[in-house]
Parts: sequence; structure tokens; C-alpha cells
Amino acid sequence: MKQSEASRAAQRRTPGSRRQAVRGTAQQPAGAVPGVDGGVNAEASPLVAVYRKVLPKRVRKAIAGRYSPEMRRSIKRVLSTASAGRPLSQVRGTALTTRHRSLITASGGVVLAVDGRPRVGFVEDRLSPESARRANLGAVTAALEGADIDYFCVRSRLDGATTVAVSAADRERTLAALQKLCRTLPGYFGPQSGEAGRVTPAYPGAGWRRHARAESLRLFWYRTERGRRLVLGPEHGCDIEFWAPEDGRLVAPRRNDVTESVAADAPCVQVPAATFTAPSGTRDVSPLMVRTREEFTTVLPHDVAFPVDVVYTWVDGADSAWQRRRARYSGTAYHEEAANAARYANHDELRYSLRSLAMYAPWVRNIYLVTDDQTPAWLDTRQPGITVVSHREIFTDPSVLPTFNSHAIESQLHHIAGLSEHFLYFNDDVFLGAEMWPKDFFLANGLTKCFPSPALVPLGPPSAEDVPVSVAGKNNRALIQERFGTTPVRKMRHVPHALNRHVLAEIEEEFAEQHRRTAAQRFRSDEDISIPSSLYHYYAFHTRRALPSDLPYVYIDVSKPNAANRLDRLLLHRDKSVFCLNDTLSTEDDFEQRNGLLRPFLETYFPVPSRYELHG
Repeated sequence: MKQSEASRAAQRRTPGSRRQAVRGTAQQPAGAVPGVDGGVNAEASPLVAVYRKVLPKRVRKAIAGRYSPEMRRSIKRVLSTASAGRPLSQVRGTALTTRHRSLITASGGVVLAVDGRPRVGFVEDRLSPESARRANLGAVTAALEGADIDYFCVRSRLDGATTVAVSAADRERTLAALQKLCRTLPGYFGPQSGEAGRVTPAYPGAGWRRHARAESLRLFWYRTERGRRLVLGPEHGCDIEFWAPEDGRLVAPRRNDVTESVAADAPCVQVPAATFTAPSGTRDVSPLMVRTREEFTTVLPHDVAFPVDVVYTWVDGADSAWQRRRARYSGTAYHEEAANAARYANHDELRYSLRSLAMYAPWVRNIYLVTDDQTPAWLDTRQPGITVVSHREIFTDPSVLPTFNSHAIESQLHHIAGLSEHFLYFNDDVFLGAEMWPKDFFLANGLTKCFPSPALVPLGPPSAEDVPVSVAGKNNRALIQERFGTTPVRKMRHVPHALNRHVLAEIEEEFAEQHRRTAAQRFRSDEDISIPSSLYHYYAFHTRRALPSDLPYVYIDVSKPNAANRLDRLLLHRDKSVFCLNDTLSTEDDFEQRNGLLRPFLETYFPVPSRYELHG
């Protein structure tokens, strides 16, 4: 994307240079909205939206019971093709593409169709919410510096956008400088966080008159990636606030996270832009520096200031050497699901789960990939921040290796050398669907959050009819009952599990025999306990080191007939913070079908490669 001259000049002047809405909301270009199989999204029709809104759930459920998911999907697709298949030339207000052609060309912009209207946007190679915030903040602050207007960045109460404060005495000069910016870099006015409103162009002069007396306004620029499958907009904009001069102080027009006023003549300090665009930290640093006041650089009691790492467990089930090892040690499984080859099928989920981290959790410090001496062919292990860890490096008793039991592997994760005290445990079929923050998983005092599921662990002792997850859940429950006198009945959601190394070590000591037996089982067994995904959370809760929480989440079993419809819906709305795409029922013969469903969905949802991927 081309920068304005003011933006480039501001970065040249900046000292101490270093390398680079509703929360998490992503805009989808209008028109033929893509679906999971590369065709039109079956959920994209306005008629489908009206159907869901008007008909009661019980009526829709009755209809669904009479017609197959495939038939319902075909009907929705016909409706979506008819209503959403217009080319850009037929979108409302297309005069923009001719009237402002020279402006678009000069700014390096492209024309996008967003919500049925043409919008000017800019292509970024490493698009993310953070990069969009940084670009928007950089454009605004460069324009103010170019006009010699004093400003300071403010720590907002809301995540997702940035805030710049100027004195109300400089209102006219500020509006003039920003209007001049938008004449060369076409931007938009957007609704501010928590407010209703619509997007309007900021490059025509008429739009500015409506903001002549506003206490604050939001400017933003649409950002997209090269494939134009993802568009970020007003939710990552930059708010400009006008602080009123009163008795030698500047008074905020609305509440922020720190103070109601600052001294009018206090000096500003220069800080990296990431202080406001990535307040929880990021590896993707930028040379951009901005001004703020000392008050907005302090650490607050609710800030999660400790480092957070991520641990994945991963297996390449298609690896012939791994298959031979598994065949050598495998016997008759106690339950057919334990030996189901679909558990080890590789749809490249790890690649896209890492992309979700890069886009929506840039604050993660290090990523550890725990494997049976396997490394994905596409993974760039030379990149800082990612380490492949062998089972041999973490098992206390290496004689139990090799192991093909995820419960056994999970029992050893806290032995990883260099792992932070607080970390998140991911399965590779778990993805962040929207921007998240450390506080979504941890309290600043170190307590972890857990996310109970409405699904229940059956009562009674383990039986031959139980699936492995229920067996482990019952074994967990027996330990909690004996130790604390309560009866856990709820499973935990398939989300990133927030964990504490010290508590995991304590569990290993507290339940030493059960822990040792689980670690020694090469395949899932009826003696297993599931530690990081369940037992940890109940133990930490009872010892006052964890608390229940919730987040927008969906679990989709991709072996079910309605999976394609649910994936289309998720792709269209992008309204879940976390989602899990699981498959425990498919056979090896179903691999190609599932792969044809998952890969297009994941590539469309996460189109931006992470830095951990080898090029070419």
C-alpha cells in the first residue's frame, strides 16, 4: 500500500526507530460471497437471513427434520446465487469507480464491494487487526504532525481501535489536516465502539461538516489482503477526541482507561505505536513512534503483564515411518474410536491454526510444537518464536516411548524447557476466529480461566460402552470426588486451555500413581486421566487458582451431514472467538471428501500466511 507523503515524512522524523468493530469483526466483500467448496456461500442470501429471523426456532427445526441438509443447502445456494452474484459494476453507487478513478489510482487503492456498496481499500501483505490499527493510527498522527498540531495517544477502555486526543482549541486545524489527508488517501467515517451508525466517505468535503462540533469521530481505511477474501474496516479505526481546556488542564470528552484529565502543558513522550496498537505485545514490531502522556504508559492492576506461550501437540498420520511404529506396538483397542485413523488424518489444520494465532493473538511469545520427531514440511523452524519439541525431551520415563496416546503426551507438557509459567494448550483443530487478548484466558494475578461445556460426562463408573473421552472424564471425576468431595459432571469446551506450569507439576505430585499410569499407556486406555483439558481446570478451581468463564464458540463435527452449511454460516458471519473442527467418526475412505470441505474453508477464513510458513 502506498503511504501518504505526510506519513512517510513522519516516520523519517521519528527517533528511536525499530522494525513493525466490534472486536474481531471482519468485513466480507459483497457479491458472490465464497463458500466452503469454492462456490457461492449457501448462507449469504438476504432471504436466508429473513427466514432465520422471522421463523421461530421450533418451526425451523421441524422443517430441518423433513428435508436433508443437502437439499436445504441446494435451495439456499440457488437463492444466494440469485441475490448475491452481482458484479462490482452493478453494485449501488458505482459512480465512485469513475468519478474518483484518479484519486484511487494516485493513492494506490483498489475498489472493493462491501455490504453492497463500492469502497476504496488498500492491499496489505500481512493483513491483521493489529496492522490495520497501526496503519490507521500512523496516517492520522502523521497528518497531525505534518500540520504541527499537538496530540497524544490515549489508552481506551475498548479493544480494537486506537484513540488520539487533541485540544478542542485545535479542532478546526485538526479537521482541516485530516480532511486534507483524506483527499489523497481516501478514508471513511465509521461508527465508534458501542455506537450505532453507518459508514460514510471522508474524502468528499461535505462529510466533514457533520463532524464540525463532534466531541469525537472515527476515521478508518479499508484494508484487504491480496486475494480480497478478507476486509477489515471501522472496527480497527482511529478515534480522534477533542479534549476541553479547563483551568490549565485538558478534560476528556468520554471515559478512558486511565484518567479524566491531564495537565495542558505537560510534556509528551515518544513510544512505539505498538503500545496502543498491540498493548499486550507483538513480535511484528514497527518503526512507527507516536506521542502520548506519561499517564498512559503505566501498567494497570488488570493488565496481564506476564508472558504467554502456546503449546501444540501434532502428529503426521500419513508419515510411513510413524505408521510402521504404530503398527508395531498396536494391539486390539478397547474401543474402536481409540484406533480410528481419522483421529490422525492431516488436513493441514496446524498451518491454519498458526495463521489464526498470527492474525488474532500477536501477543503470544513462543510456540512449542510437540511431536514424535516429526516436522511439517512447510514449517520454517528458523523463524524465532517457534520450537519443535520431541517426546523424548519431555517424558520423565523415556522407556514408555513411543506413544500414540494423546492423554500420555499431554501429561508431560509442563516439562518443556523454557516454557512460560502461563501458557495455552491448543489442539491443531482449534482456531481463533476473532481477535483475542491474554485477559480472555488469564487474570492479571495469574488465575486461569476455564470454559465448561453444556455437554455432560455420564454418571457412574467407566464402562465398555463409554467413548475414551468419557472414560477419562469419569476417572478425573473420581480423583476430584476423593480429594474435594464434589462431583464434576460437565465437560470442557474444545478451546485453547489456559494452564499454569506450577499447578500441572502439583497435579503430577498429588495424583502420582494415576499420572504415571496415564503416561505409560501407548494407546488410550480405560485408566487414562485427561489432564490439561479437564482435570487441571477442576483441580485449579478447587484450589482457588482458576475460575469458569465463557466466550463466543462453536464446535463443528465435520463428519456430520450439515457440516458444510455450518461452515458456510461461520465463514459468512465470523462471529465466534474460537471454533473447533473435529472429526472422530470418518474413515480413511472419507479423507478426500473431508479435505475438500476443510481446506477451502480454512484458506478462505485465514488467507494470510503466517511467518512460520516456508515460501514456495
